[in-house]
Amino acid sequence: MSDLSVTLIQSSLHWENADANLKMFDEKIGRITGKAEIVILPEMFTTGFSMHPEKLAEKPDGKTIQWMKETAQREKIILTGSIIMEEEGKYFNRLIWMHPNGQYASYDKRHLFGYAGENKHYTQGNKKFIASVNGWKIFPVICYDLRFPVWLRQSPGPENQYDLLICVANWPESRAHAWKTLLQARAIENQCFVAGVNRTGTDGNHISHAGDSCIVDPSGKIIIQKNKEEAILHYTLQKGPLLNNRTRFPFLKDADTFIIQK
Repeated sequence: MSDLSVTLIQSSLHWENADANLKMFDEKIGRITGKAEIVILPEMFTTGFSMHPEKLAEKPDGKTIQWMKETAQREKIILTGSIIMEEEGKYFNRLIWMHPNGQYASYDKRHLFGYAGENKHYTQGNKKFIASVNGWKIFPVICYDLRFPVWLRQSPGPENQYDLLICVANWPESRAHAWKTLLQARAIENQCFVAGVNRTGTDGNHISHAGDSCIVDPSGKIIIQKNKEEAILHYTLQKGPLLNNRTRFPFLKDADTFIIQK
């Protein structure tokens, strides 16, 4: 089983301006040095966390999907992050998992942030997506999902088992302590690596974001982290520490079995 190189791009976002954000991320991705297998962008990376999907949503063949295809192919990377998507008259906060060959999978945010009215504008997802890269099982989720441990819990069956949890976010600075604590908690209880990618800066609703993008190991230790400044974080994950943790402390074998109602 090979190592896995991940790159986290922590950035401010141009409010509701897809063209400006795509140009910005094009430049940032172009500055990545060294081996990068998975490049992770924040939640709603083309717009910021907007409740105006009717004017911002793109179709599945829209410009952001085309940009992701071209970028992933040019850079030979898997590129992921969430965008506002419209399909069959419904709006989704949809994470795209773009492969270098132009094929992609997606995940629709399960837990919509009612505090900000997200549930009034977007349609809830009900299916998990587990990716496989270099022998690693990877579960990507979106922001508010992080607060719901049952949805993220490892359980018997390949559809619910993973080695790396990725959370892309627009998490506010006022709840930064919760962000860091929940990332560590999800790593500890699932005995997995966790990569959290959050934005920085102030959005169009005057909400500040502190970043705090980081990678957490299976014991809950933060390996690498950046606070408020824009940054490109690169780290190579090794399977040894994860396997050692699960072998030495076989806690997952004692986990409850359960079924989540769709």
